[in-house]
Amino acid sequence: MKEETLAFALGQRVVYPSQGVGKIFRIADRQFEGKTLTYYDIYFEEEDMNIMVPAERAEELGVRCIVPPDEAQQALDMMSEDCEPITSDWKLRYQTNYDLLRKGSVADVATIVRCLYHRSKVKELPLLERKLYESAKSVMSDEIGCALDIPPKEVEKMIHARLEPWRALPREKTDAPVQVFTAEDFPGEPEAKLENGVEEDASFFDVPIPRAAFRREPETDAEEDISFFDDTDRDDADTDIEDIDDDE
Repeated sequence: MKEETLAFALGQRVVYPSQGVGKIFRIADRQFEGKTLTYYDIYFEEEDMNIMVPAERAEELGVRCIVPPDEAQQALDMMSEDCEPITSDWKLRYQTNYDLLRKGSVADVATIVRCLYHRSKVKELPLLERKLYESAKSVMSDEIGCALDIPPKEVEKMIHARLEPWRALPREKTDAPVQVFTAEDFPGEPEAKLENGVEEDASFFDVPIPRAAFRREPETDAEEDISFFDDTDRDDADTDIEDIDDDE
């Protein structure tokens, strides 16, 4: 294949789906089944590996050019947008996102990252989806970093800051002294009492305690449990007992 008809040039940086950004460092002809085919030899620095891609099938396999800076910025801003409702069936969700990754556009990859990140906050992702998420995030970071001339690690921080903006907010610093309160500041609170040199907190007396907490198990079968009586019933019971004694 003549160089004039090739979609990509020697030394050009390209995006390969599921691998990220690589550089074409060689274009060579090879024999395959009796035919002479032209191949792109793409080197990926991050993984330190090469991939041979047939030139006539490169676009079909998703190999494409790096997006311009404005398109890269749009993909980055997509992280701040609301995530559309997604299916709870992880197999269907995985297949849908995998097909998006194979298409390879930067917007599709950004959609995968946003979708799976928010899903992971609802429920832990299965192993295959975790790998798909990491792969999509790596591809996105590589391409946006190359388009905006920013290190991929910095792009990952920018992605995370947009996915969780509240974590990226700076904390307000203050030099105000810490205020210490004493019992004099709360005159309506019950005073603490000292017993055996130990300070007791009497505030729990404000909380009603059910009588069942003070029930006592009868020591014999004949002993009656009257813990459920209120104070009026107890007085009546004492009066009845005294009347019985007087009668005897």
